[in-house]
Amino acid sequence: MIALFLRELRIATRAGGGALTGVLFFLAVVTVVPFGVGPDLKLLARIGPAILWIGALLATLLGLDRLFQADREDGSLDLLLMSAHPAALTVFVKCLAHWMATGLPLVIATPVFGLFMNMEPLGIAAVMLTLLAGTPAITFVGAIGAAVTVTLARGGLLISILVLPIVIPVLIFGVTASYGAVEDPAPFLPPFLILCALTLFFAVLGPFAAAWVLRHSED
Repeated sequence: MIALFLRELRIATRAGGGALTGVLFFLAVVTVVPFGVGPDLKLLARIGPAILWIGALLATLLGLDRLFQADREDGSLDLLLMSAHPAALTVFVKCLAHWMATGLPLVIATPVFGLFMNMEPLGIAAVMLTLLAGTPAITFVGAIGAAVTVTLARGGLLISILVLPIVIPVLIFGVTASYGAVEDPAPFLPPFLILCALTLFFAVLGPFAAAWVLRHSED
């Protein structure tokens, strides 16, 4: 499992792996928004958490088609499914490595992008914390969509269509918790705990569902 984790990290971080693409897409979303809403700094600061979360969500969806597609093309997916390790554990390790290579850089880049939105340090810290807790859920749900479309040559857009409605609650509670940290009447802890619960739920459901779909598709 450790060898698989390191292999997935190398694949995701090398040229064309998608790790840098997600950060660049995140940057594009954040930099384009001020041109659309105008130079109102107060407005940018108010909508900043939502924009950062939407950008991170879309950037995370970009590389999900690479989760199983390359392994299927070179035949290694069959070997992984037939190994002595449970298929769900294999999927979990692949998801974890994928998030480390594509999701974690988005969290690390959030402070810089938050400054673009004229956000306060407390608001930036809240967005970072919620992204750290919530983006793994997007990856685990995305694993199901990637497994469903693994037999398709170009299933990237279809994955986004399948996954996006399911991860809307993650987006809602992530943005709500971010606003709760900077707005006095709104609470931070309840939506943040729900966000963590969603991530734990999808961390269990996603690998098992994706493993079942992969075995079914191979049959």
